[in-house]
Amino acid sequence: MTPGPRNLITDIAGLRVGNAEDATLKSGTTVLVGAAPFVASVAVMGGAPGTRETDLLEPDKMAPAVDALVLSGGSAFGLAAAQGVMDALAEQGRGFAVGPARVPIVPAAILFDLLNGGDKAWAANPYPALGRSALANAAEDFALGTAGAGTGATTAMLKGGLGSASLRRGEITVGALVAANPVGSVTTPGTGHFWAAPFELGGEFGGLGPDPAPQHLDLAQSRKLAALAPGANTTLAVVATDARLTKAQARRMAVAAHDGIARAVVPAHTPMDGDLVFAAATGAMEMTAPDWQMIEICHAAATCLSRAIARAVFHATPAPEDTMPCWSSGGPG
Repeated sequence: MTPGPRNLITDIAGLRVGNAEDATLKSGTTVLVGAAPFVASVAVMGGAPGTRETDLLEPDKMAPAVDALVLSGGSAFGLAAAQGVMDALAEQGRGFAVGPARVPIVPAAILFDLLNGGDKAWAANPYPALGRSALANAAEDFALGTAGAGTGATTAMLKGGLGSASLRRGEITVGALVAANPVGSVTTPGTGHFWAAPFELGGEFGGLGPDPAPQHLDLAQSRKLAALAPGANTTLAVVATDARLTKAQARRMAVAAHDGIARAVVPAHTPMDGDLVFAAATGAMEMTAPDWQMIEICHAAATCLSRAIARAVFHATPAPEDTMPCWSSGGPG
């Protein structure tokens, strides 16, 4: 397997990603949208998720496809970003047809970034406008690091951010998009070595390789753990493929992709995280050997997600009033 030409989730034809952020707010929104509706499902393994319309993504629910997926900062306020996306898609004539009416299906998930140093004293909820702007910005190329839903993200010891990665196996492409804001650490204690280093390709997040020292993470070393509140963190992700998947197969891809979080974040899936993975399948490529190809797709999804998490932190950049240092600035020291 090798990365696609962009090493982004948009190496899957027909998918675009848009970011919108507010530097004063220290928050933002990211939208994944397809050229056409796509099959989607979801798997939640964190203890404190915040979501909108995810019930529709269960394999036994009737919605056959969605129009977009939204990742947003803002905690529960950020769920309103999906409304901005929905309104804009409706203006474009997109949505699930119910007689003469069309209803855009826009599932969303949010992360907690309300204590990151930004000005949250808004008079009106800013997230519908951020959602609309993110959709308008959707393109094949997009920024990583301190961008979109990753703008105000943090990890245990470093700034978090927005990351993406892709892999190709034959005719099939798999990609991941993530807003990394976990309770846990993305790097080994006191170093710049990423937990995801065994899966790195081509020096995409610094090329340091695995930490040569024996690894034991003392949770007391985390700068945030002592002040955590339930729901205060989350890793939000989308894994996608151009293979033709059913909703049940898409859910299996989302479940498998959670292994990518566990390989890149220590600890992962805590009671205080809202760890969630959406799965998306555009259906452009038929699987010729479905059983084996599903194994490969699930493995690629987990691998891409690990790499995307490390890339999110690697590309984060400093900003005024930050509460965490950046990897690029030498880390926590």
